[in-house]
Amino acid sequence: MSGIRKPKSFALKIGLSLVALAVIFSLAMWLGAKDVTLRELWSILTNQGGNDDKIAMLREIRYPREVAAVLVGAALAVAGAIMQGLTRNPLADPGLLGLTAGANASLALAVAALPAMNYVGIMLVCFLGAALGMFLVIGLGSLKKGGLSPFRIVLAGSAVSAFLLAASEGISLLSKTSKDVTMWTSGGLIGTTWAQVQAISPVIIVAIVVAMLMSKSLTILSLNEEAAVGLGIRMAYVKTVLYLVIIMLAGAAVALVGNMAFIGMMIPHIVRALFGTDYRIVIPMSVIWGAMFMLMADTLGRTVHAPFETPVVAIMAIFGLPFFLAVVRKGVKAL
Repeated sequence: MSGIRKPKSFALKIGLSLVALAVIFSLAMWLGAKDVTLRELWSILTNQGGNDDKIAMLREIRYPREVAAVLVGAALAVAGAIMQGLTRNPLADPGLLGLTAGANASLALAVAALPAMNYVGIMLVCFLGAALGMFLVIGLGSLKKGGLSPFRIVLAGSAVSAFLLAASEGISLLSKTSKDVTMWTSGGLIGTTWAQVQAISPVIIVAIVVAMLMSKSLTILSLNEEAAVGLGIRMAYVKTVLYLVIIMLAGAAVALVGNMAFIGMMIPHIVRALFGTDYRIVIPMSVIWGAMFMLMADTLGRTVHAPFETPVVAIMAIFGLPFFLAVVRKGVKAL
């Protein structure tokens, strides 16, 4: 059991990671098509200089966008870490296993049927869609004997994602709402408002706190289910709670940025390689590193071809696809 003990240097590691997150967040606020001086950046972050039109504009446009990047990056990274721990599948990711595609499809249906629905309603619909996508993948992957093997669940996820994304496109075209749906599901943070951040942040924060509280059970469960049962862990309860956490995190992320793959697969791998396999460490570190990665991807998208934007989903694919192929080539091993 020594492999799942918290290292003595955990406080130092998390402190350094938080400092790195603060630096990257400040750079994300500083860099962009609109030049920002250090003095203006300080005014934005400290809520000063409200009479300056430039500062006020950046505070209402760039600030909520980068806060949203932190929330979405943390949500997807933690969802991926939990999925990998529950399934012992290193390829598990909300974007690869049908959750975000299901949320996209339900969002398209909601926009077509109830165009006046508020943001909280949109988020609830995304939760239902994420749950539908997950159940379809699990059901399809379990049809044959042998249960959910890592590659079988990835194949099922690919099939379900393709179907649900096609359904999303079909619904939006038939209802003539394709432009509105694309604005929601393009995989980016353009136009993020403080109202959206305020709606999504409680859901993500509560889900992450629950994940941290369940992290000890998840660590044991990720090693061996028989050992978990022997140690008195209530398997049905733990799995139900953690799957609900995954649905909350994936649904909330899609409600804000649309379909975003790979970050939930990459970040847990990086965190486990650097900090070990104890989920009491993996979960909080995934929060920080997921937020950092999303901030960097969004900053690249805004600056690489400024004043035009490169979609964040494209940035994620550039980094994520080679990572995915490397994991597949290495072979699927128990986490």
